[in-house]
Amino acid sequence: MDVKDLKVLFDMISETDITEFEMENSDEKIVIRRGAKTGQVLMGPAEPSVPHAAVQSASVPLARAENTLAEEMGGVPINSPIVGTFYCAPEPGSAPYVEVGHVVEKGQMLCIVEAMKLMNEIEAEFRCKILKVCKENAQAVEFGDSLFIVEKL
Repeated sequence: MDVKDLKVLFDMISETDITEFEMENSDEKIVIRRGAKTGQVLMGPAEPSVPHAAVQSASVPLARAENTLAEEMGGVPINSPIVGTFYCAPEPGSAPYVEVGHVVEKGQMLCIVEAMKLMNEIEAEFRCKILKVCKENAQAVEFGDSLFIVEKL
């Protein structure tokens, strides 16, 4: 990939909430990570792995009905940080990452939201118990949609 294409890719990623992006083909692997202050681009030979971007959930305002449901259940929502497709399991037919009643640890993967063929792993930002899974597998989600209602532990 030449510098011009890399700059376009970097600019596109910078316009989203994505904090890490990986892309690879048979010749090269590109990893873009960004923090609060700077972005970083790494290029090197491809390694055998599955490309993905880890994205932590963001707090965004909910619709009134979703707020009411979360309050009634005594929980807090975990919202989608991006527009995409919700997947509760790593592949069709396999067990979901989490189910109602599961206790998950901080950093544990909850689901995947696919956006533009990029699999974004949504991780728990705190230890919690799953009270409700708000979306069906392969359902479209919008930015800020509730994915789960959880009880902080």
